[in-house]
Amino acid sequence: MSYDDYYFPASKPRRVSGGIKAQSQRGAFASRWWAKRWIAVLESFDIGARLGRGRSYARQGQVLDIQIAPGEVKAKVQGSRPRPYQVSIKLKPLSAAEWRKLAEAMAQEARFGAKLLAGEMPTDIEEVFRAEGLSLFPKTHGDLKTECSCPDYSNPCKHIAAVYYLLGEAFDNDPFLMFRLRGMEREALLAQLGEAVGDDESWSQSEPEPLPDDPSAFWAMPPLPESLAGSLLAPPKSAALLRRLGPFPFWRGDISPLDGLEPIYAAMGISALGALSDTSGEN
Repeated sequence: MSYDDYYFPASKPRRVSGGIKAQSQRGAFASRWWAKRWIAVLESFDIGARLGRGRSYARQGQVLDIQIAPGEVKAKVQGSRPRPYQVSIKLKPLSAAEWRKLAEAMAQEARFGAKLLAGEMPTDIEEVFRAEGLSLFPKTHGDLKTECSCPDYSNPCKHIAAVYYLLGEAFDNDPFLMFRLRGMEREALLAQLGEAVGDDESWSQSEPEPLPDDPSAFWAMPPLPESLAGSLLAPPKSAALLRRLGPFPFWRGDISPLDGLEPIYAAMGISALGALSDTSGEN
């Protein structure tokens, strides 16, 4: 038994209803590289048994609420005492001038904006930050200022660790949350990228298509070929779009949205296929 475990032995938390449960109930907490990087930062702090307890708290739904604001995350975590513990995680936000420099650098290549709009963090985005003498992710534990109202003197404690893991899942699904923590909102960043691209004279707007001479032709539609819709086949996997969206951040249900909605999507697909087949037979 370690020194910490002797003075702060594992306690059984109070069961809660409606807490935020981790989508990952076993194995890794993140699947995409930027979320894995965040988890790697946490696990590099070497906080011993509190790390495992934090994972258990995250998976049991002990975290009641998480709010991500520029530079700070606030959360409530239910422990063994009646009143939930208050958790604060602070990461120094970048200045407006620093973000302008980053936006100008990212605007040099259109793929950065395209990747972000697709919900992905560009794999070499850290190089852009590094070139400007900045960092997107915390480098050391000292970059993160954490507090918890629990009696455990160790920092980070298991309550903070639980929030760390749930943040990893949230970043996995929405990379813009990482930017928000660094002080930049999604709309503001995309606007700055657009302004930087707009300053490039090589970008030009296409000429608008002229309207037809006959006004009635504007609303007319040519006959559609019978083969336009292609073959009527059931999709190989139901709920494909829902799968692409990934896990919902800070989900509070007992089962994941995919597990709950996939049977409904499958039934709807079969029903739609039957309805289309009947319509084709009538024609």
